[in-house]
Amino acid sequence: MIIKEEFIKKLRSAFDLNIYEVKIWAALLSKGVATAGELSDMSNVPRSRSYDVLESLEKKGFIMVKIGKPIRYMAIKPEEIIKRVKDRINEKTEERLGMIDKVRATETYEELTQLYTQGIANVDITELSGAMRDRQSVYSQLSAMLGKAKSSVVIMTSEKGLIRKRDILKNAERKLKAKKIKVKIAAKCKILFNRRKRSIIHGYE
Repeated sequence: MIIKEEFIKKLRSAFDLNIYEVKIWAALLSKGVATAGELSDMSNVPRSRSYDVLESLEKKGFIMVKIGKPIRYMAIKPEEIIKRVKDRINEKTEERLGMIDKVRATETYEELTQLYTQGIANVDITELSGAMRDRQSVYSQLSAMLGKAKSSVVIMTSEKGLIRKRDILKNAERKLKAKKIKVKIAAKCKILFNRRKRSIIHGYE
C-alpha cells in the first residue's frame, strides 16, 4: 500500500501520532479488519513493532480488537475518531486548567509573586519595556491589558489589524461592558464608517 508522504505528515500533525502509528492506522482503515502481520506487511512497519503500535492505537481509541485466533483489529469511523480525540483533548485541558487554578491557593504562588515583586523593585523604571517576537504574544499582552482596564480603552490600529484583533475584542466585550468600560477604536478603515453600523465590531464605538 502506497500512502503519500504529505498525507502522512498531515495525519501525524492533526492526530498527534508517530510515524508507525499513522502507517498502521492508515493501513487498517484501507483494509477494515486485519491481523498484526497483515498490517505490518501493508504498512512496512517492522513486525516486532507492530504489536506495540497496535496496542498504543487501541489505548488512544483509534482501533478495536477482535478477540479470536488469530487476534484481528478493526477500523473505526474517522468521524468517531475525531470525536474521541476532541473529548480526550478537552479532558486534558480541563485537568490542566484545574491544576493551574489550584496553584493560586498554594505557597508556590505566593513565592512566585514575591519573586516578581522583589525583581521589579530592583529594576530601573527606564528599563520597564520589552519586545515580543510573535503576534500571539502581542495578542496575549493585549488581552491582559484589556483585563486591567478601569475606565476606558482606546485602541489605534490599521484596517487589517482591526480585523485580526476582532476575536480578541469580542471575547473581552462582555467583561468590559460589565465593568462599564468605554472602548474606542481609531482605525483608518472605510468599513468603520458605515451608515447602518458605527463599527465593524458590534458593541464598540
